[in-house]
Amino acid sequence: MLKNLIKHSIRSFKRQRSYLIINVLGLSIGIACSLLIAFYVLNEISYDRYNVKKDRIYNLVMNFKIGDNEMTEASSSMPIGPALQNELPEVEGFLRMMKLNQLKSVRHDNQDYFFNNILEADSSFFNFFSIDLIKGDPRNLLNAPKRIVLSETAARRIFDNENPIDKTLKLGKDTILYTVAGVMSDVPSNSHFKADILVSLMSDPKINDTQWGNNTLNTYLLLRPHSSYKAVEGKLHDLVIKYVGPLLQQILNLSFDEFIAKGNKYGYSLQKITGIHLDTSVHPYFESAADPKFLEILGAIAILILIIAVINFTNLSTAQAARRAREVGIKKIGGSSRAVLIVQFLSESIILAILSTGFGLIIIRIILPWFNQLLGANLKPDLFAIPWLIPSLVLFPFLVGSLAGIYPAFFLSSFNPYEVLKGNLKISMSNGNLRRVLVVFQFTVSIVLIVGTIVMYRQINFMLDKDPGFNKEQLVVIENARVLGPKVKSFKHAMRTLPGIVSVTGSSSVPGHPNNNNGYTVEGRKDETILLWTNWVDYDFLATYGLTLSEGRSFDEQYSSDREACILNEAAIKRFSIDREKSRIGLYGDSGVVAYSPIIGVSKDFVFESLRNQISPYMFRIMPDRDSFSYLTLKVSAGNNSKTLREIENKWKEFVSDEPFKYYFLDEALGQMYFREKQNALTAVISSVLAIFVAALGLFGLTSFTVEQRTKEIGVRKAMGSSIRGIYIEISREIVVLVSISALIACPVIYFYAG
Repeated sequence: MLKNLIKHSIRSFKRQRSYLIINVLGLSIGIACSLLIAFYVLNEISYDRYNVKKDRIYNLVMNFKIGDNEMTEASSSMPIGPALQNELPEVEGFLRMMKLNQLKSVRHDNQDYFFNNILEADSSFFNFFSIDLIKGDPRNLLNAPKRIVLSETAARRIFDNENPIDKTLKLGKDTILYTVAGVMSDVPSNSHFKADILVSLMSDPKINDTQWGNNTLNTYLLLRPHSSYKAVEGKLHDLVIKYVGPLLQQILNLSFDEFIAKGNKYGYSLQKITGIHLDTSVHPYFESAADPKFLEILGAIAILILIIAVINFTNLSTAQAARRAREVGIKKIGGSSRAVLIVQFLSESIILAILSTGFGLIIIRIILPWFNQLLGANLKPDLFAIPWLIPSLVLFPFLVGSLAGIYPAFFLSSFNPYEVLKGNLKISMSNGNLRRVLVVFQFTVSIVLIVGTIVMYRQINFMLDKDPGFNKEQLVVIENARVLGPKVKSFKHAMRTLPGIVSVTGSSSVPGHPNNNNGYTVEGRKDETILLWTNWVDYDFLATYGLTLSEGRSFDEQYSSDREACILNEAAIKRFSIDREKSRIGLYGDSGVVAYSPIIGVSKDFVFESLRNQISPYMFRIMPDRDSFSYLTLKVSAGNNSKTLREIENKWKEFVSDEPFKYYFLDEALGQMYFREKQNALTAVISSVLAIFVAALGLFGLTSFTVEQRTKEIGVRKAMGSSIRGIYIEISREIVVLVSISALIACPVIYFYAG
């Protein structure tokens, strides 16, 4: 019987080639698009779930509020991990990890290699993260100074096929060689951190720092089995009082209780490691978090596209089946039972659904590389990685095929064959109320999707096009300027001699990379502490960036007192009600002594973080001679940028031959701040366009069916003198009405969500 069903189905498909192409194409595209989005969403929620001990690993998060400023960030101090392990029985172990922000050069056999992701870590790293150790003794990895572990890719790049264990490497300017203690597998792409090289944290001089207020690294805790993280959080408060209280007393001359009574906060909480990637409420230590709301939007888009494709498939199947009423009548007269006809219709729909699913998987295989490039992802079409995916793909065509075939199977098989053959039974789109409802639904969804994604895209463009408050064009930022050390002044002078350089300036931070949020006091308000993002700059910073002042003046080398002065932004003046001419800003010293600085100017507000954040209070101060600039910014003249960059790099090599010239154009880097938003919005737009395409494809099929059904009517109308335009209007009237109804329904939905 199965052989006969397949044979009859193939004959039927041959007679309906155009219907077959439209139906299979629409459902295939819907399946492919939905699965691709599903792969992406599932990859995003899979972050850090590769760790065997994931249910016991927690990230330590600092919650700090002083005045009107509040921070929640994954940042902690060097001594807190050991203290928690020693004093809390629920804590089995701790792991501290710290970024080496400046690009590091690694030298082997007089050959330099450069890596971005070099981390310092405790020896407990492999007890926390399930990353395979390929070579090396697991008991003897990061447990001594000057030991490093290479990723498999880094080891192959440096040593090729040579065994790297116990070989020595030089890192940056460090004169002491580092010993390779191990080689690990590459950190999985769905991890919240990246690591090419791990350096023993014991190599860092700050390892013995006992100051709880120096929050410079990331701390993880491994809780004992069956321990409650809530119980640990409850005990953290007492430890903060014990260790942070004396620090507050020393610096602010306030007890911890007095500090809290003023509306301030200082505490820690625990964040599940599997929640780091999707928690936007916490400022991450490593990579930025993904917005779970957008993943929900993408998931909804995937489901809606699939629903639209299934509706199309059902509509076209039922419409096409209506043409076969005469075939049903003949088969019934020939002796076919109703059961046989039901099985025939259902099997045809299921076979089409199976073909569509297969073609959908082929489409995924073809476009996945492009999709990965679009999202900056590393998705792999591994159907076996998700346990429920294969069963779903097997059941899906049977479910969809049954839904699409159930109407023709039961409705058409119930016809009286004599009435059908006499031509007394009329079936057309005009009496297809169900199809009308489905068409209205799918176009309502399509309109909502396309308008919603256009709104998203315009928001991203608004962020990119908004005036940041400074001139970001033609600014080249050297991001590893600290390696210049005492040579920085000579290097700046050499830069000014180059013909393509307009100006050069140094700073501790640049827009997009704020790194110092310090506590200050206002003279005469000793009981109040304010937080200001602080940028230590040289005298020509504001001029180089084109920052404008709303009050006062900029720094001037002719005034020696400017070395102790400061410039605030308008947000700081407004937030803290500061009188520029009468107030001075005080900075706490290590002994708690306050040194006051006059406010010589007020800069207009500018964007130094993402536009996702409100502009915060900001301060400029002159960099002390004893310290080094982290960044140098060069304003270059428009024209031959490549030639200017080559000249800058040649000068750089004259000053620091063993460090790379690491630079970027500021406008491009600021655009990268919204890379995820741009890619997500583009993905949503493309998905919505595909949803419209699938819906339009189905509508085209239904319209073609209607025209075919009304061929005689069209002929009569033409014979009676109707014009082509009049016939077109008559045929398309119902479609236009249905799409118009869809637009009317979509309008309040769009207004509610986009408004």
